[in-house]
Amino acid sequence: MSGKLFVIGFGPGSFEHITKRAREAIEECDIIIGYTTYVDLIRGLLTDQEIVSTGMTEEVTRAREAVRQAEEGKKVAVISSGDAGVYGMAGLVYEVLVEKGWTSAEGVEVEIVPGISAINSCGALLGAPIMHDACTISLSDHLTPWELIAKRIDAAGMADFVIALYNPRSGRRTRQIVEAQRILLQYRSPDTPVGIVKSAYREREHIVITTLSEMLNHDIGMLTTVIIGNSSTFVYDGKMITPRGYQRKYTLSTDEQTLKPHQRLRVENEPWSLEAAAQNAAEQTTPDAPQATETVTASVPAGLAPQPKEGTDSLTPFDWAAQALQTVNESRGIETDVSPASSGQSNRPVFVPEMIFECAVSPGVANKKFTPAQMMALAQAAGQKGELEYTPHHQIILRVPTSNPEEVTAPLLGLGLILTPVGDVLQVKACDFCEGEKKDAIPYAEEIHGKLGGKEMPKELKIGVNGCGMACYGAVQEDIGLVFRKGKFDLFLGAKTVGRTAHSGLPVAEGIDPEEIVPLIERIIDRYKREAFPNERFHKFFQRVGELEGYVWREPAIPKIENAVCGD
Repeated sequence: MSGKLFVIGFGPGSFEHITKRAREAIEECDIIIGYTTYVDLIRGLLTDQEIVSTGMTEEVTRAREAVRQAEEGKKVAVISSGDAGVYGMAGLVYEVLVEKGWTSAEGVEVEIVPGISAINSCGALLGAPIMHDACTISLSDHLTPWELIAKRIDAAGMADFVIALYNPRSGRRTRQIVEAQRILLQYRSPDTPVGIVKSAYREREHIVITTLSEMLNHDIGMLTTVIIGNSSTFVYDGKMITPRGYQRKYTLSTDEQTLKPHQRLRVENEPWSLEAAAQNAAEQTTPDAPQATETVTASVPAGLAPQPKEGTDSLTPFDWAAQALQTVNESRGIETDVSPASSGQSNRPVFVPEMIFECAVSPGVANKKFTPAQMMALAQAAGQKGELEYTPHHQIILRVPTSNPEEVTAPLLGLGLILTPVGDVLQVKACDFCEGEKKDAIPYAEEIHGKLGGKEMPKELKIGVNGCGMACYGAVQEDIGLVFRKGKFDLFLGAKTVGRTAHSGLPVAEGIDPEEIVPLIERIIDRYKREAFPNERFHKFFQRVGELEGYVWREPAIPKIENAVCGD
């Protein structure tokens, strides 16, 4: 059976605003994958489909699970509120497919089903605020550095865009909306109209029209979209209205227009147009207007005037603007690539963002000691803007803003450090084998790390390896525990590593020959990776499937927990 992957935007959430194609696609699917709240919104459309729902911030996990299920021949729907291509799941699904080398000719079929985005649904409830140039900006810094978001807000405010803010605030993210207001107040009047719409077209719909200065006095959360007007937006009879143009091209109060349709598009009747600006610039450069040229030259600070390239007589207006932008950006630490238009090239200033690169750093599988040179290299890699985070997992997390990760990793790898990804990956946590004295198990720990370390998992997974029966580094308290004793390995599976009912792994086997242990672990991990649900911890997976490589799950003895006298 050929699988198919639908990425569906179901609009604001009310059934009457879900498109016919979205309904058909949902009915056609075997599996529905989505954020729990979104699944609940369309539950009335579901029949007997299998449902895989996860929490917020787990978008990548949902995308990977959807692709995996589709590749197994199932019809899968990944659902998003609004439009799947606007802060939805469409892009992430394609990213996962690209990583796998997918092509439309040979891979699973993909269909993106569009929906009504929040900027449109909320705009309709507010009146007509999106009648002129507008942009959408998400304030969530879960996947985008805040520094970049702030620059986009600044640019949109400067350019007088109508702005729709998505994901404006959550329980954890409270400062971003405050910063957005501060930035926009640099460019707009405090009385600029602002529309706040919560749960558009849902049962708890709430609409407020306020001002830029007063917007923070109202309830704003993750179910809210904030639309901020431009300099010409006004409020009339409880509706936000943005005029179609800054200057009226026709008279609204009369049936007989001053300018006929064929006259409105003439350059002399549209002084704001690009053609009119070019005409004015040409007139200012004629011999009859020498004063205009002298004024422009005198107004440029010494040393900042763009210089024509050899072989050219003058620079275009773009060259002036581009080089001025480069000067301003350099003062702000922003890289721009400026190529003069007069050189015949069509390049424009390009903002090169610095993304946050992170990785886990350790001195070795068994080695727990950093050398001074390694620590100095780590500090140099972090620099002034990065950070180093200590963890209890024999690793240091390095986070640093950079557009070139290889510049960061190459010196560290050259000093013998082990770098692995961060997140839902497999980590081998070995003891120090009594500083190498009990070294018999080290080759097996290093082989497991070499084959499986850093591999993506449904949920973070740790394999503990201890070199003697003392197990003093707590291997039995990891998802999978290996204890080397009397020349062979004991195997522990399914420790519950967190929570008040945490417990050690189940002792499922003793005396496993060393030559068998690595292939055995590979088979267990392979099944977990293929069959586990997104975000499903290893002990829950073991409990659900009941058996792994012949080892059977059994309920561990859980101590009864009494409430403390103090009530905590």
